[in-house]
Amino acid sequence: MKLIFSLLILFGILVFISQNVWSQKRYSTFEIEAPQLKTTKKIWVYLPKDYAKQTRNYPVIYMHDAQNLFDAKTSYAGEWNVDETLDSLKMNVIVIGIEHGNEKRLEELTPYKHEKHGGGNADAYLDFIVNSLKPHIDKAYRTKTKAKHTTIFGSSLGGLVSYYAVLKYPEVFGKAGVFSPSFWYTEDIYTLTEKTEKINAKLYFLCGDSESEDMVSDFTKMTTLVEKRICKKSNLKQVIIKDGKHNEKLWRESFGDAVSWMFE
Repeated sequence: MKLIFSLLILFGILVFISQNVWSQKRYSTFEIEAPQLKTTKKIWVYLPKDYAKQTRNYPVIYMHDAQNLFDAKTSYAGEWNVDETLDSLKMNVIVIGIEHGNEKRLEELTPYKHEKHGGGNADAYLDFIVNSLKPHIDKAYRTKTKAKHTTIFGSSLGGLVSYYAVLKYPEVFGKAGVFSPSFWYTEDIYTLTEKTEKINAKLYFLCGDSESEDMVSDFTKMTTLVEKRICKKSNLKQVIIKDGKHNEKLWRESFGDAVSWMFE
């Protein structure tokens, strides 16, 4: 009886270890030079479960703030559970997470300078993604390279730069997840939208109604402008979450719905 009990315990330990090893292998990391930013970037890669068994190519989601996407230990205030969510949805998509530059984060994710906060280096950041990172990813992995299969996704300043990216590089990014976008940062983002004649991208806008005093009004101001310019009305989704706050909990709980809609 003791032998059976000991074997059961040993089996349980082995299962626990194998599950943890598997979960650790749901993503990998590598570093790549980012000459546009004069630094080296750490990149996180999520591959679909069947990737090694298939020969097919996959669409790609580029996401900012990689520290917060997959691992609670590296996150600032909780993770997005990107890998667990995509696994549960059985989504056939590759995710490329780009670590933010810590004290350089605000600079990298803002397309225009703010008179008080500075920033405004997003053009260099996006240049890195488009001309250094994406070519590397397309060479290293089996990807679908066209814009309609390439998504850019982020929250807060990451939401701002994701929206900016589809306007600046419509030939590269055909979809964007724009969560809790920091449109307050610059009026120039509205001006850019007004100057854009048409928007071909598929856009998922989301915010919570308890994020900040101006979040919903800024959000609505922008989506109203986008409505007038988007080529297909069905390519625009607007979601305002009741009692939603500006945090990873909101983004984590909304991520699954967003990617399901984008890739339906």
